[in-house]
Amino acid sequence: MAPVRSCVSVKAAAVSPVRYRSARVGGAVGLGAPGRLRICSSSVSPGGEGNYCSRDGGCASSSGRGVVAVGGGLGGLPGGDVGLRITRRREVAVAKCSASFDGVRPAAAVAGAVQPAAASSSSAFSERAKVVALVAAIMLICNADRVVMSVAVVPMAAQYGWSSSFVGIVQSSFLWGYVFSSMVGGVLADKYGGKKVMAGAAALWSLATILTPWAASHSTIMLLVVRALFGLAEGVAFPTMSTFLPKWFPTQERATAVGISMGGFHLGNVISFLATPIIMSHIGLTGTFAFFASLGYLWLSVWMLNVESDPIDSRTISKSELQYILAGRTGSKVQGSKCPSLRELYSKTEFWAVTIANVVNNWGYFVLLSWMPVYFKTVYNVNLKQAAWFSAIPWAVMAMSGYVAGASADFLIKSGFNIGLVRKIMQSIGFMGPGVSLLSLRFAQTPTVAAVLMTISLSLSSFSQAGYFCNIQDIAPKYAGSLHGLTNGIGTVAAIVSTVGIGYFVQWLGSFQAFLTLTAALYFSATVFYNVYATGDLVFD
Repeated sequence: MAPVRSCVSVKAAAVSPVRYRSARVGGAVGLGAPGRLRICSSSVSPGGEGNYCSRDGGCASSSGRGVVAVGGGLGGLPGGDVGLRITRRREVAVAKCSASFDGVRPAAAVAGAVQPAAASSSSAFSERAKVVALVAAIMLICNADRVVMSVAVVPMAAQYGWSSSFVGIVQSSFLWGYVFSSMVGGVLADKYGGKKVMAGAAALWSLATILTPWAASHSTIMLLVVRALFGLAEGVAFPTMSTFLPKWFPTQERATAVGISMGGFHLGNVISFLATPIIMSHIGLTGTFAFFASLGYLWLSVWMLNVESDPIDSRTISKSELQYILAGRTGSKVQGSKCPSLRELYSKTEFWAVTIANVVNNWGYFVLLSWMPVYFKTVYNVNLKQAAWFSAIPWAVMAMSGYVAGASADFLIKSGFNIGLVRKIMQSIGFMGPGVSLLSLRFAQTPTVAAVLMTISLSLSSFSQAGYFCNIQDIAPKYAGSLHGLTNGIGTVAAIVSTVGIGYFVQWLGSFQAFLTLTAALYFSATVFYNVYATGDLVFD
């Protein structure tokens, strides 16, 4: 028998029983000789982390959520496929040993073999590519379904004789349901998983999309109820995304993943602005809403068969990619942990900074989203198709600039820049740029110049995605979904005020400019507040 070099027995602190889910192990990859016994360094910490060994030299490491297998299958089992289940008892004796037998590689060799695989997974986006593509797709559909109403409201207003102030009420009715569901969306995603919550939301808002023209033809009350239901379903999309992406992407890739997903969201504006007038001219209002709703159900069939809420539960992810994700992601909410109280949250100026940034971002965003086609038609007297083109261009550029913002932020963080500084740089660009652009609109004499200024405004505002949007994952990674829902809910109230308010401003003053000037002032004030009080450090643990 080979000599054992060292062995130390340690008794761990008493802990509650914890049952770990298993991760499947693929075939052997040649780490150690099959059939030979090998003991590697083994430990179980009170925090739930440990390493366990297989007969052929493969090791499995656990971090509390599941067991990650590294280094091959277990000898003697067909195909090397096995599920590992570890049960911790209240009193755990921990043995830290190191031994070696002939023909078996030492632990250092195993680590050396694993590192290249993990490194390669950072550049080979296999499962992560599929996940972010599907998230971007549903965010595209989410926004496209919103924008259909922004375009369709012009002929609807003419058909039903709506005033500018009532158009504002119709546009804001979407936000009535949105404000409530956005506050609980993160909690639902934390409890039931992002996969189920996003699927349920997409099914419900697609149904509401189909019902919209029918409701408008019956009564204004029915229309407002259906639009509120639509908003209720869509309100969970952002907090669910905020909970879902951090589980699939390590910290150094998170802003890029958000940028790609939000790129899909903004691309939905472009597609809907351009396609809606064309589709409407061929199949009418009812057919247009039905077409966009059908895209949601098509996505749903793909989503349910190909995605899991957590990579640990995925049956198709590779071992190296799973290890790479788990090694780079921050802590997630654990069972029994409670979200900080409102009093505790708002006793921190860092959380105020994120909340105010969300409020101002939603204020400006929904003004442009809801009123841009009306603005071009009213101010420059262009027809609906021309208004759609002028409205679509800014969103197209915004879709690309959002990715640039996320990639730039991740690059700066990987280069060693302080996370808080990076968030402040991105947020400053995201607010100062739109503020200056909106003020400059008063000098635009043609729709082309106005479109250029709005393009600059929206493209620069997308840098907020790498600012406050990611910042909440920095200061409260365990509660990111819940807190994003809370701040987004408060921001939605501001969006309701701005969407309705601009309608009354236009009706009373006959001009958009006064309200756009107010919006610019809010952008500048929020920039100062965010730079003074925001941080990239952990605040809520």
